[in-house]
Amino acid sequence: MTSTQDPAAAPTKPQDIVEAAGMPVGSGNMKPGYDPRLANEDLAPLRKQKWNSYNIFAFWMSDVHSVGGYVTAGSLFALGIAAWQVLVALIVGIVIVQVFTNLVAKPSQKTGVPYPVVNRAVFGIKGANIPAVIRGIIAIAWYGVQTFLAAQSLNIIFLKFVPGTENLVEPSFLGLSALGWISYAILWVAQVALFWNGMEVIRRFIDWAGPAVYVVMIVLAVYLVSQAGWENVSFDLSDPNQPALGFWGATGLMFMAIGIVISYFSGPMLNFGDFARYGKSFAAVKRGNFWGLPVNFLFFSLLVVVTASATVPVFGELITDPIHTVERIDTPVAILLGGLTFVTATVGINIVANFISPAFDFSNVAPHRISWRMGGMIAAVGSVFLLPWNWYSNATAIHYSLGLLAALIGPLFGLLIAGYYIAAKQRIKTDDMFTMSEQGAYWYKNGYNPNAVRALLWAGIPTIVLAVFPKMFADLGLFDVSWIGNFTWFIGCGLGYLFFVFFEKQNPQVPTFEGETEGISDGTIMSAVSTVDPEPSAISGEIPVEHSAVK
Repeated sequence: MTSTQDPAAAPTKPQDIVEAAGMPVGSGNMKPGYDPRLANEDLAPLRKQKWNSYNIFAFWMSDVHSVGGYVTAGSLFALGIAAWQVLVALIVGIVIVQVFTNLVAKPSQKTGVPYPVVNRAVFGIKGANIPAVIRGIIAIAWYGVQTFLAAQSLNIIFLKFVPGTENLVEPSFLGLSALGWISYAILWVAQVALFWNGMEVIRRFIDWAGPAVYVVMIVLAVYLVSQAGWENVSFDLSDPNQPALGFWGATGLMFMAIGIVISYFSGPMLNFGDFARYGKSFAAVKRGNFWGLPVNFLFFSLLVVVTASATVPVFGELITDPIHTVERIDTPVAILLGGLTFVTATVGINIVANFISPAFDFSNVAPHRISWRMGGMIAAVGSVFLLPWNWYSNATAIHYSLGLLAALIGPLFGLLIAGYYIAAKQRIKTDDMFTMSEQGAYWYKNGYNPNAVRALLWAGIPTIVLAVFPKMFADLGLFDVSWIGNFTWFIGCGLGYLFFVFFEKQNPQVPTFEGETEGISDGTIMSAVSTVDPEPSAISGEIPVEHSAVK
């Protein structure tokens, strides 16, 4: 791809540009000098950033309103501490999530590029594939799990409304029943179809899905409370036979609840740049995060505890799984409406948390060969080969496989924050993230920032040890300090941050571009110069075309 032609003399035609992550043709600001080994329409800076606060708010609704979110919120109220203590822990945890999410959002919103591309400024042009691949593998596994959980809801609907489907429960293949395969296949295809239509269709879906789940949850809560009688509903979901906790015991459980909240959102927090890049302004993203996190999660949790509490007088036992709650009501309307709602909710979180992000991650590895859509298909197909239903019920298998990789989420988060806010001082030369030139700002040492790689190792190894070995010791009957697993994200994040700052002070690698303004995205000022042009020409000519794109 070497040319000396004046870009103005050869206007770009529609067929010259591929569709950018499901956006209209030409949405990615592909410049002539961008190296195809680093850039495609999906990864290039966006020309227009259109998402408003409600779109971000709806994103969080889709992420929270799921079977996993329901069970997590319910589990907090069953820890054994008073309801007000749970609410305090919940508010503290979700505010911390909001603050950290805003920190991750800024570099992607300011530059208009997804998370793996922003990491090129921290890890180096080639080194950015390290966090991308780690995050992508985790997402593939959980994509399969969430699809399996949604298929369980669909199974209930089939068994209730389609005579003869009970005959498909016994026959099985590779550990899953014939009915399970049918439900899994239906949802697999439905999610792929939604993803294939692109980010704008996904945005419209999550704009609708989150509120729809709220409507059904409110109806479910009102119905159960009316059946139980308000005076018979107790918000204390803890085991009455559990011994009373002292001050320090309750305080420890409150900190554990905070850790659970942050751990639950750790994946979406790290991934959030993939969505923040579409925000029309950083202020709009922050408003969406405020309504979508503290406000939304608090209201959702209150609905969960009311609904779960009402199951005790209505059914004689505590039910914290919404699918089982709907199933126990055992009326056709409830099963159909509830089943479809929780299928929708699970598809929503799966798309936003486990499909879009690995699509960007795998595209980042080889942009000239893997588009955003192909990256998503790698995740979707890979999820089937992992046979998630076989190991999902095996806590030990999850702990020693995904638990090991998930322990690196904290260090990766700390590295990104330290790299952008401390080392780079919020100043990124966006165009240099798309060049393989050894004179590029982010080439570092053969495409890798040695400080980032070392910091990941130094922070990742102890975090993995703390995540894996305490459970192993407890399983062997030696001693039980497995509670520390609730805090590995904090430990990893802190270590990643501190080690990277230390290494950068000893041997600075990340440039700050002091005194430069052209082509610099500066997150410290409102009117930062950015490569994201609200109304640019078809292809910008800011990078000279005679510069070879392929070395």
